[in-house]
Amino acid sequence: MATGARRVVVTQRFFDEASLAYLRGAGCEVAIAELPAGRADGDLSEDELVALLQGAEGWIVGHARVTRELLAALPELKIVSRRGVGYERVDLQAARDLGRVVTIAAGGNDASVADQAIGMMISVGRRFGEAQARMRAGSWSILMGTDLYRKTVGVIGLGRIGRSLVQRLSGFEARVLVVSSRPDPAYAARTGVSFVDLPALLAESDYVSVHAPLTPATRHLLRAETLAAMKPGAFVINTARGGLVSDRDLLAALKAGHLGGAGLDVFESESDPDMQPVTDELIALPNVVAAPHAGASTREGLDRTNMIASQCVVAVLDGRDAPTQCVVADGRVGIPAE
Repeated sequence: MATGARRVVVTQRFFDEASLAYLRGAGCEVAIAELPAGRADGDLSEDELVALLQGAEGWIVGHARVTRELLAALPELKIVSRRGVGYERVDLQAARDLGRVVTIAAGGNDASVADQAIGMMISVGRRFGEAQARMRAGSWSILMGTDLYRKTVGVIGLGRIGRSLVQRLSGFEARVLVVSSRPDPAYAARTGVSFVDLPALLAESDYVSVHAPLTPATRHLLRAETLAAMKPGAFVINTARGGLVSDRDLLAALKAGHLGGAGLDVFESESDPDMQPVTDELIALPNVVAAPHAGASTREGLDRTNMIASQCVVAVLDGRDAPTQCVVADGRVGIPAE
């Protein structure tokens, strides 16, 4: 690599060769962090991150917390490029104040997460996990399941993943109810979905799938009172963010028999270790299908998000604008703050 190459640090596993070649071809010196076994970048301390990122102009990041203090300790860092679409762990105002750019890999994992939501609906409705556990124990008795076909599905949030889910649900001839801060009559006419308020969605849906960003307004959107308002026997699917659902209240609703089950890829314990006992109880329930925040982790999905994250890095290091849909904060001189 020629002297003067722009240093880019990747603190994520599963970074593919095509994305690596793209960065190197754009004149970047790429360092892929060797993370300790069993730890992701979100588990690293600020001191560990600073040591890894010294001299870096670009950072392709997973779930690490990007604080004002961390950014201030890395004066050469120009762009924080999320290989994903959530950015609640990034201090966006600090990035703007300090002249940095923050991007997300918009459009890279929509299909992967929507596929997972469908898979969880079918798995928990048809009781696949319970059936396999019984077979392993020697019992081949048949458990009665629930169809997804022609059921009412409530979709909370209609961003890219929510729309991908709606597209897939059409194949099941599902009746789709949507809660969104921006109802779209043209979209409703085109797809047949119905925009409703949250009480109506909860009362009528057989499956409720959450696809909203985690903000102070959406934290514990599904909690004791809203879970109690759901149709008896309904299923909760959360592939978005831990904290949108009160895991403690969901556990109580499942143990009480009010809900039929849940499909969970995200948990409050990811950001609050004190919630780990609740997570452990949830994943031990026979009517819960769980995954370790793996909705975007397909070969194809990671290849797409790696490349989008890399393209954002190169654009900013070249002095250009990253794709508009990817930019969540831009503090460069002459660029209006969001």
